[in-house]
Amino acid sequence: MYIVYSNSFLYNASMAYKVFIDGKEGTTGLKIFERFEKRTDIEIITIDDDKRKDPVEKAKMINSSDFTFLCLPDAAAIESAELCTNPKTRIIDASTAHRTNPDWAYGFPELGADFRKKIETSNRVAVPGCYASGSIAICYPLVKSGIMPSDYPVVIHAVSGYSGAGKKAIAQYEAEGRDPGLDSPRLYALTQQHKHLPEIKKISGLDFEPIFNPYVCDYFQGMTVTVGLHARLLSKKVTAKDVQEMFAAHYEGSRFVQVAPLMGEGILPEQFIPANTLAGTNNMQVFVYGNDDRIMITTRFDNLGKGASGAAVQCMNIMMGISEDTGL
Repeated sequence: MYIVYSNSFLYNASMAYKVFIDGKEGTTGLKIFERFEKRTDIEIITIDDDKRKDPVEKAKMINSSDFTFLCLPDAAAIESAELCTNPKTRIIDASTAHRTNPDWAYGFPELGADFRKKIETSNRVAVPGCYASGSIAICYPLVKSGIMPSDYPVVIHAVSGYSGAGKKAIAQYEAEGRDPGLDSPRLYALTQQHKHLPEIKKISGLDFEPIFNPYVCDYFQGMTVTVGLHARLLSKKVTAKDVQEMFAAHYEGSRFVQVAPLMGEGILPEQFIPANTLAGTNNMQVFVYGNDDRIMITTRFDNLGKGASGAAVQCMNIMMGISEDTGL
């Protein structure tokens, strides 16, 4: 069976496509690798451990692959992307390096048909960050719909499991005799400088970077991101129900983003929003609650799924022209 897509990529269901994961040792790289282990249409090509940083060997791996995933720090991701000379190799970058670059597709297909089309047809896709995914899923539809003005003073509160903080932090949280401060939620990014802010501003269509208050917490994975709205500051008069209906219409038909009824009716029986209930999935839920004066929106998802490896694999599936939930 062959599927011809508009980007001229020809998917052949009877063959295995070569995939190179540059940075397979990191949390995101390992999760991507795990998602491919049972897929018969994927062949993982690997690099010797002692040559992981050898540009000649890396270039060989990248240019011999059909898809290369970059799971690296920003500077290293830029260097690896520049090693690609094969016009048929398609690169999916999980770092921050290319997320505001207009030459790269932004890997959040649920935002709109134009986002999905660019992912389908591009050889370069930048996967959103975890906090950015939750924030943009809220802010982009609000601005696009005209409900929230682009100069709205956005404040974002977010909590994440410690898996999102990297290998060093994971080791700290899982060490015996650890610092008692790790037992409680820890607020960080105290200077209001965070690597996700440029993409949140640009992709959402905001005039200014938002206030951003992220917390890392004592559980492994899962995330909630929350934005509150003062109705008196919005571009037009709306109720909480109006906002919920706008989100439901925006994400209608999405495979992985679901909008809950107002106040989470039927989903949040105890009126709590725990952050870890979607761990291990590529799903995202959107909740609208509060009242008609102060309208609250929260996204809930897995920081290692829809916020990282799951989103990367979803984008690859779209680029291949196969069902976007394959392997997810």
